[in-house]
Amino acid sequence: MKYLGLTARFLVFSFLTIATGCKDKVSVSDPLSKNPNVILIVTDDQGYGDLGYHGNPYTKTPHLDRFASESLELTNFHVGTTCAPTRAGVMTGRNANRNNAWHTIAGCSILLETEETIAEVFTDNGYDTAMFGKWHLGDNYPFRPQDRGFAHAIYHGGGGVGQTPDYWNNDYFDDTYFRNGVPQKFEGYCTDVWFNEAMDFLREHDAKSPFFLYLAPNAAHGPFNVPEKYAKMYEEANLTEKQKRFYGMVSNIDDNFGKLVTYLKEEKLFDNTILIFTTDNGTALGISRTSDDKILGFNAGLRGIKGSNYDGGHKVPFFMGWPNGNILKGTTSNELVSHVDLLPTLTDLANIPYTPKNPLDGTSMAKILSGEEQSKDRMLVVDTQRNQWPLKGRYPCVMSTEWRLVNGVELYNILDDPGQQTDVAEQYPNVVSKMQAFYDVWWSTVEPDIKYAEIPLGNSDANPVLMTIHDMHTTDGLPWNQVQIRKGELSPNGFYNVKVVDDGDYQFQLYRYPSESDLSLNAAAKEIPGTPYRDGLPEGKKIYPSKAIVELGDLVLTADVDEDSPFVIVKGKLKKGSYKLKSNFTDAQGVMIPSYYTQIEKL
Repeated sequence: MKYLGLTARFLVFSFLTIATGCKDKVSVSDPLSKNPNVILIVTDDQGYGDLGYHGNPYTKTPHLDRFASESLELTNFHVGTTCAPTRAGVMTGRNANRNNAWHTIAGCSILLETEETIAEVFTDNGYDTAMFGKWHLGDNYPFRPQDRGFAHAIYHGGGGVGQTPDYWNNDYFDDTYFRNGVPQKFEGYCTDVWFNEAMDFLREHDAKSPFFLYLAPNAAHGPFNVPEKYAKMYEEANLTEKQKRFYGMVSNIDDNFGKLVTYLKEEKLFDNTILIFTTDNGTALGISRTSDDKILGFNAGLRGIKGSNYDGGHKVPFFMGWPNGNILKGTTSNELVSHVDLLPTLTDLANIPYTPKNPLDGTSMAKILSGEEQSKDRMLVVDTQRNQWPLKGRYPCVMSTEWRLVNGVELYNILDDPGQQTDVAEQYPNVVSKMQAFYDVWWSTVEPDIKYAEIPLGNSDANPVLMTIHDMHTTDGLPWNQVQIRKGELSPNGFYNVKVVDDGDYQFQLYRYPSESDLSLNAAAKEIPGTPYRDGLPEGKKIYPSKAIVELGDLVLTADVDEDSPFVIVKGKLKKGSYKLKSNFTDAQGVMIPSYYTQIEKL
């Protein structure tokens, strides 16, 4: 059945339909149920130490703390060091270097079309699938969540609310998000919307089939905009003002998590649902250094934060509950487990036959979770690339349950030294050699997979196509958020990797601001003042474009600019094939200014 949310303004009419036409709910809490439901919650930039359960003296997370105490906790669970690499690994069971999601911007956060996702696997096995929140694996067809196996998807653009591909002027409150690609206005705070829409999905879900729900809030990622009451929860804490807002975002997540658990129990869904709570990388602001060099906050004794290849960058909380399932409960496991293990593990637990389309970096850890096995002799790699092309030896960490080899030269016994303060490489050269040899072999399997995604132009399933500068391949400074778009100060030189599907006449519309802004090419967007709990948006800067230039290979198309128009049109005949596309303006002095938004249509 088609999913219709209840929180969207223009779908309020659906309430009466749902209220009068609800199907009788069929309990799927039978312990003998073959296929359990799955809810995978992955929050953003919330680290291992950002929970009261892990000893944080500031944060208030009673609902998550209670769930943690009753669940199986993996105390040695690891993800990527930043957003998109983690999400690519969760979706595919494969390291992000293999699938063009090793960065968060610059064309390198688009999950390759050749990858098979966890949503596709569950869909193919009779599950109803949905995702809400942060996707960050491609904003164009065929890379969007609804193209990758999710039947129901509501999400923001890019890697966060307010980033360049997101709907103009979104600021976490009463925003416009995309429902299966269609912009739709929602009321309320972003995290509340994601959880409310998730519960609406469950309310309308046909209980005759199991569901796979991926709930990925953009909180607690910056900008640290939060409802006032949550920031005020920390007004007396010895934290910076931004940290108070960050911690408030975490407490808001906690409240929403509590509401979800209550709903699952009331609807008799809780017992046969695999419910997982985890995050996408180390903390962004749970611990912070002030201008006078004071350290404020809490990081559970870990070294490093988001982006680091020390454990503080990639060791994250992981709690799994499944009352009717064959997993350990109310205890912990310190075995090495990673985000790339989730796809093979969850298919195993859900009794889904699964043969990977591509070789996995992960493996099923179901027997570890059930207690049938006590340990696995294994190693895994996490690294921080954040560049245009993955490089061997760029900030790697080779992991086993006991050891960490960092940057190929530093060795830490993580059981004795979880804070990674004492390098013991000289004392254990054999361990260093063994772990480095694993890395060398692993990298040799990664290199053949490295490639850029191609965004198709002229495909009948997606015409026109909107390209945003967020996906430009460049090593220059990139305006990845709308504050930078407004300021108009960054002019990177780069290209978009595209594939023209068919020969024909094409039209390019070059914008400075997105079309929904209704702003002209040379407009100065109006300032939006902030509040103590929400960042404002600065006034825009005039850029004075005079000419538009589009380049595909050897083809150069130009047009004069009317700066009072919202866009300029450039037309030309394109030949089928793969190209590097450039889309720019120049001013009267010939200085290049990128087209921040380019719409391309096959006529």
